Amino acid sequence: MAANSKSKKKLFIFGGLGLLVIVLVLVVLFGSKRENVVTIQTEKATRRTITQIVTASGKIQPETQVKINAEVSGEIIGLPVKEGQRVRRGELLVRIKPDQYQAQVDRADAGLTSSKASLSLQTANLEKAQSEFKRAEELFQKKLTSEQEFISAKTALQVAKSQYESAKAGVAQAQASLRDSKESLAKTSVYSPMDGVVSQLISEAGERVSGSSFMQGTEIMTIADLSMMEARVDIGENDVVMISVGDTARVQVDAYANRKFKGTVSEIANTAKTKGAGSQDEVTNFEVKIRIVDKDVVFRPGMSMSADIETETKKSVLSIPIQSVTTRVMKPKEGEKPKQGDGVATAAAKGAEGTQSEKPKEVVFAVDNGKAKALPVKRGISDDLYVEILDGVTDQLEVVSGSFKAINRDLEDGALVKIDNTQKRFGMAKKEN
Repeated sequence: MAANSKSKKKLFIFGGLGLLVIVLVLVVLFGSKRENVVTIQTEKATRRTITQIVTASGKIQPETQVKINAEVSGEIIGLPVKEGQRVRRGELLVRIKPDQYQAQVDRADAGLTSSKASLSLQTANLEKAQSEFKRAEELFQKKLTSEQEFISAKTALQVAKSQYESAKAGVAQAQASLRDSKESLAKTSVYSPMDGVVSQLISEAGERVSGSSFMQGTEIMTIADLSMMEARVDIGENDVVMISVGDTARVQVDAYANRKFKGTVSEIANTAKTKGAGSQDEVTNFEVKIRIVDKDVVFRPGMSMSADIETETKKSVLSIPIQSVTTRVMKPKEGEKPKQGDGVATAAAKGAEGTQSEKPKEVVFAVDNGKAKALPVKRGISDDLYVEILDGVTDQLEVVSGSFKAINRDLEDGALVKIDNTQKRFGMAKKEN
């Protein structure tokens, strides 16, 4: 009896364990077939005003600034200005030692005097030759002199004319040399070409500078008009096409962190600036100049800044949160043949190897009876938070606006969803701050 009792207990124990294993297997099987529910946040499509913005960074610079370079070589013997000093147009900025240039003027002046004396001599010789030729011509016509004497007088006249023209050209050459020497002497004194401020002083008195008419000389200083300042920013080639002269810009200067200054786009470069040409880091930008309208603060050249350029504004356009738009490869519905170019690759289109790439489309997810529904959309302009929808969404349609992971990875057409908008307010408030 005891043996039968023990065998029954073992039977019950092993039977129970087997039943438990069967239950666990069934739970795993049925549980794996159960579809996951994705928690999402939603927001309704509404009409609002959207302003498209292009953001860039750069430096503050004067609209007008002139670099003062030496045009002659020599030692700086006079520098009556200091950095930051205001100067007037025509005011002396720098004086270069003029001794050798004064000597050139004196030498050229003496050469001109000599050339003029030579011209006077040749003028007298020409008059004498003309008189002798006239006398020889009259005698030859009266047959009172030989033909040889007549030809000799004619030749002497031609020689006198050539010597006179040569002396005349020598005077012109000496005059040009004197003008050139005087101009070089004048360049030893440099005067301000405009009203402004000495924004940068590079050279000091006693230094030697070099300069010529064939190449840029030593930079001495920079004169700038600080009353008219502008922001210069580099815009990528994809964004510059959206910007136009006259667009409004909001400029934030690092030195005035709590304030934004109003500006307008005044100039857009026609030629690109390329960095890292020929490498993987190649970047193509266009310089855009923004004239700053506010003049109640003092800007200094070289200050760092950033600008938000308002390229386009549309009022009362249908819009949704910008994070709601994502990309998916749209699969054809059951029983529907895919259209050419819809981004769906069929087995026949893929061929034997099935390597044809599928083109993703921009979509948003709407909620329909507890399921996500992918809707292809066509979008327009956008700002930091919202994007204009031109096609694919109707007014007041509830679209998925979060989470980022759900929109960009988890959601698929027909997926089960659960709306939890308690997190949306926190996320939006955090973004707005």
